[in-house]
Amino acid sequence: MNPLDTKSTIENTTVGIDAVENDITEKATLLLVDDDQDFLNALEPAMRKRGFLVSLANSTESAFELAKNDPPEFAVVDLKMSGNSGLVLVRQLASLNAGTRIVVLTGFASVTTAVEAIKLGATHYLAKPVDADEIVAAFEKQTGDDEVELASNPLPIERLEWEHIQRVLAEHDGNISATARSLNMHRRTLQRKLNKHHSSYTK
Repeated sequence: MNPLDTKSTIENTTVGIDAVENDITEKATLLLVDDDQDFLNALEPAMRKRGFLVSLANSTESAFELAKNDPPEFAVVDLKMSGNSGLVLVRQLASLNAGTRIVVLTGFASVTTAVEAIKLGATHYLAKPVDADEIVAAFEKQTGDDEVELASNPLPIERLEWEHIQRVLAEHDGNISATARSLNMHRRTLQRKLNKHHSSYTK
């Protein structure tokens, strides 16, 4: 083999590696957080196809551990998960990096919880089911939508109670004991309510 040909091959290979490395560094980091593994498995490849470097977490706690090491540029956070709610994670992610664009997902649309999510640092709030294009559009959204459909039925008392508990829980960074004291409620009673609501509302 001609040495010049070998040198040319090496140079071309180096250029190719550099191009791949540049492509990786240019991709935005995305953290997907949901305790529904099937949903994560479906959404992950779709977001990768749209140019994101994707990391996965199944809980608020594991997501925060990942984010502490490398705060993501984008995050998709499910509101209702076992353990701490997504509102707690929204506050934590915003404290790590105020520039992280966060979309909160839930199985039901609620103005009360949406407002709280935005106040804690979320960029947008979407009701499931959603697809990858809707999430990307939410990341890019800078203004509100004055044509959004308004709910005609009031929320049931049980759901309003759950949302109030979630707000107080987020204010106390997911601490059950502190939340129970703030609500003037026994810790076991609060835990039962959290478990009951988590299993009652479908995603």
